Amino acid sequence: MLAFHYHRSRLEVSLSDFPTCSILLGLIVWEKRVRTMKKENRYVGFVRVSSREQEREGFSLSVQEDGLRNHAERRGGVLVKLFRVAETASRHDERTTFRKFIKYVKQHAAGLDGVLFYKIDRAARNLFDYVELERLESEHGVPFESVTQPSDNSPSGRMFRRSLATMASFQTEQQSLDVRDGLAKRVEEGLFPSRAPYGYKNVRKNKRGLIETDESAAMNVQRIFELFTQHAVGVEKIVDQLFDEGHFYSPSHPRFSESKVYGILHDESYLGKIRFRDDWHPGTHGPLVTQAMFDTAQALLGNKTYRSHQMVYASELIRCGHCGRPITGEPKTKETSTGMKTYSYYRCSRYSRGQHPRIRLTEKILDTQILAFLERLDDRFSVMGDWMSSLLESKLGVSIQRNHVREKELKRQLANCEQRSESLCNKWIDGKIDDERYELKRTEIDQQIDILQSQLDEQRTQITAAKELSKDAGRVFRIIIDRWPTATYQFKRRVLESVFERFKLDSQTLALCDETPFELLLADR
Repeated sequence: MLAFHYHRSRLEVSLSDFPTCSILLGLIVWEKRVRTMKKENRYVGFVRVSSREQEREGFSLSVQEDGLRNHAERRGGVLVKLFRVAETASRHDERTTFRKFIKYVKQHAAGLDGVLFYKIDRAARNLFDYVELERLESEHGVPFESVTQPSDNSPSGRMFRRSLATMASFQTEQQSLDVRDGLAKRVEEGLFPSRAPYGYKNVRKNKRGLIETDESAAMNVQRIFELFTQHAVGVEKIVDQLFDEGHFYSPSHPRFSESKVYGILHDESYLGKIRFRDDWHPGTHGPLVTQAMFDTAQALLGNKTYRSHQMVYASELIRCGHCGRPITGEPKTKETSTGMKTYSYYRCSRYSRGQHPRIRLTEKILDTQILAFLERLDDRFSVMGDWMSSLLESKLGVSIQRNHVREKELKRQLANCEQRSESLCNKWIDGKIDDERYELKRTEIDQQIDILQSQLDEQRTQITAAKELSKDAGRVFRIIIDRWPTATYQFKRRVLESVFERFKLDSQTLALCDETPFELLLADR
């Protein structure tokens, strides 16, 4: 039998049995290979391009990816995961990708040999992000490696990396400051700092971003103000009327939303102004509405105290006895001994056509005729008190119910806006959106909240007024008559819509259409 001794350092065997010797030599070579074989290194990569200028300068995503893969191969490893941030990514998307990268590395730290970046400034935009990367190294044992700026894991190496990270953070902050200064400069020149509001458009001329009027959209804006201020058409009806008239918001979204119409009616941009940092500045773009029309809209919206030029008798309440067309209102401002004063005049919409009678009536003349109707109703109502009281309570009850439904919907929309505002604030605190975007979105939401709150207050006022009338139905017309001279636009419209259906204007005299019980009560039969 062949006797032999196998040691790691030497082999003693009888040379007479050569085949056995060959087998043993093969075992020794296999053992050596096993002992010297290394585990394949596993890396996670992160690449980012924040601008097209950086891509043109040779830091495109493909260049960075190739650099990371080559570096991993030189270290005898492979990229097991790669996170990418393109120049088209929003700040929110970029932050989301970075957080996913950090989370992935923490979850798989035991099986990773390092995280790879092309440069230090590709790894972190600020010092807070850089601290997160160093924590991966110190707390989770995953080394930080920059392909083009190598450094060892020593005090001097870490100081070198931190210096580069500080410089990168400085450049980011300086760029942000430059952007803010650039926006402020545009505003000083009378240009919108970002996208122009509806009715205008951004154009590029001589390598400069300028503002021009979008003719089609501008006509829509002017029509909205005209319907709201001169015809007293409510916002809900404006939405329908614009669609019926062929005034479309955009080809892809032809129908206006109520919130968009409210936003347009509140936007001072249409006076030739620019909103920037919670203030209004003069712009170079032409105004789409006059100051008087804008002020009228704000008064009707409840943003200012009531003025006499609100269109109480417009919105198809009265039809022309000559041609059947609606009577419209127009405000006229005149200078008096006590200052500028605005009066409301009413005329047929075909007032200036052909042989049509040129008749214009002041609001005071129409008020006098309406009060005469109410006086007659008060006289006859006292005779039929109980029956008419029940009828009025029933009609007001339906109106109150509608207002309650509307109030509930406004509360829901208001709560939704407040949730959006809170969510926006949390995103800003977490760094998901920058200061500029936060300010713009916060201003937009605050405006919507103001509009909704104004509408909610108006609904509550109408409900309270209706309940007061129903409680004292026996004296309702006397109450209306007493309040009429100083009543608000909302009160007068509610009375006219509840008591009368519509009127016909024969020359200068209002005539009833005998379509409601109250009008029938006044009929001389």
